Amino acid sequence: MAQKGDYYEILGVAKTASAEEIKAGYRKQALQWHPDKHAGDKKEAEEKFKEINEAYQVLSDPQKRVAYDQYGHAAFEQGGMGQGPFGGFGGGQGQTYQQGPFSYTYYTSGGGNQGFDFDLGGFSDPFEIFEQFFGTASPFGGRSRAPRRKTYSLTIDFIDAVKGAEKEVVLENKKTKIKIPAGVDSGSRVRFGDFDIIIEVARSKKFQRQEDDLYSNETISIAQAAMGAILAVETIDGFEQIKIHAGTQPDTLIRLRGKGVPGVRGNGRGDLYVRLKVHIPEKMTSRQKELLKEFEKESSKKSGWF
Repeated sequence: MAQKGDYYEILGVAKTASAEEIKAGYRKQALQWHPDKHAGDKKEAEEKFKEINEAYQVLSDPQKRVAYDQYGHAAFEQGGMGQGPFGGFGGGQGQTYQQGPFSYTYYTSGGGNQGFDFDLGGFSDPFEIFEQFFGTASPFGGRSRAPRRKTYSLTIDFIDAVKGAEKEVVLENKKTKIKIPAGVDSGSRVRFGDFDIIIEVARSKKFQRQEDDLYSNETISIAQAAMGAILAVETIDGFEQIKIHAGTQPDTLIRLRGKGVPGVRGNGRGDLYVRLKVHIPEKMTSRQKELLKEFEKESSKKSGWF
């Protein structure tokens, strides 16, 4: 049996990823490897898509994720996926099937009537979600209750995602201008006329995003950390000055309220958290070494006083 891959690597996310980042990672990978969409080998796409779904089933469940983080794949080896101590996608009188974040249960009542019970992550139309992401009919069989909408994907820059932008794209040999609302993220779905756009956001070299909050790193010197300073830091709105207090410790977080990502529905803005990294020089001049020795000597004297 082939060795299973790391679930975090399969979804393309870090081990510290939030629930939203895991869902966005699933959506990105599912769009790329869905057998009906992948341009390459169909068998390879089917196997990869199966891995992606399996990874999401575990990492999207808090209890299963804890078990996986602690024991790895061994946590689910009793009888295979879905049969181990943390598996299982059924029970009762029905049988539950899973496709990524979308589950559906087939059941038979005492009178022999059959039906489905849906849990589709907040989407009101259980058939619509599969068309949104995969452009295919639903896995339940039959056709959607609404006419199928054409779906396209669009990759945009990080700053365009957080501040909004207007893009000119070519759809069906026709130039079309579409407005991207501020605050969208990877996996966001935007409706334009008779088609939908699935947004993919390029990574920023400066900022890391967690929902509507942003995180960035700034490097300061030993002297600035010890004595304090005024530092100009980059935000998505430009540079802003912050005060470094004397005695600041490495990895201190400074919060800039309202300097994060605007809510996609216009409901305020997140915050920017600046993490301070203290630079320790690998090489020093003779004078710098001399000053540090004097500092160490003075510190030793002070610590020896009663």
